[in-house]
Amino acid sequence: MHRIKVIFRVTVFTIFALILHYALPQHDIVRVVNTYQERQDLDDWTRIFWADSSGTQNGVPVTRDVQFIQTVKQRTMLLGFIPRDATEIMVYRNEDTGWSWPFYFKFDTANLQTEANDLVSTAEAPKWAVVTHYGWRNEYVSAFPNAVSIRPVASPDVTIIPWFNIVFFIVLMVALAFVRAMWRQFRERSVDPLLDAAEHEIDEMQAGVAKSQGRIKRWFAGLSGKDQG
Repeated sequence: MHRIKVIFRVTVFTIFALILHYALPQHDIVRVVNTYQERQDLDDWTRIFWADSSGTQNGVPVTRDVQFIQTVKQRTMLLGFIPRDATEIMVYRNEDTGWSWPFYFKFDTANLQTEANDLVSTAEAPKWAVVTHYGWRNEYVSAFPNAVSIRPVASPDVTIIPWFNIVFFIVLMVALAFVRAMWRQFRERSVDPLLDAAEHEIDEMQAGVAKSQGRIKRWFAGLSGKDQG
């Protein structure tokens, strides 16, 4: 039973951590190489990685134009906190999130694409920028992180402090501590007395059963004594 509880808790924690990793904002230092627009079909399960995940409209598979931003990204280590003197290719999609989850309330896709176009540069004369995004990049299922904003920076060595994530986790820990305290108080006032009462009733039932068994044994013993007499 203990092992099942541990497996359940680890599974819930892993799912929750993956959701947070996908939805919380991340920051990449990049050099924009190109921007383009491409037609995308949303007719299979990979549509969950797009802003509009509806697969069909009136039974017809949904296809639409999606804007992309091609970049050369500064590599990082240890969850992005330590920069490295190396780069890698990263492609972002540029989609409005609207009022849907995750709740970035992004409606300025055209403006963001214009800003990215303005930052296009070459390796000989680089322009560096910080792209704020959410989501994952996976070549096998054609998943792209969604760029939320982009802003120029002086160099690829700038330090980015994820203030939103810091505040989010502080609030989350406070909320979890508050919920845990409320649950412990509720358990002490409501659950534990019920369990104690149920345990007391079980003990009384067991004592009654034992008493009845003792009477039955004495009755059989009395019958055996009469037969011998």
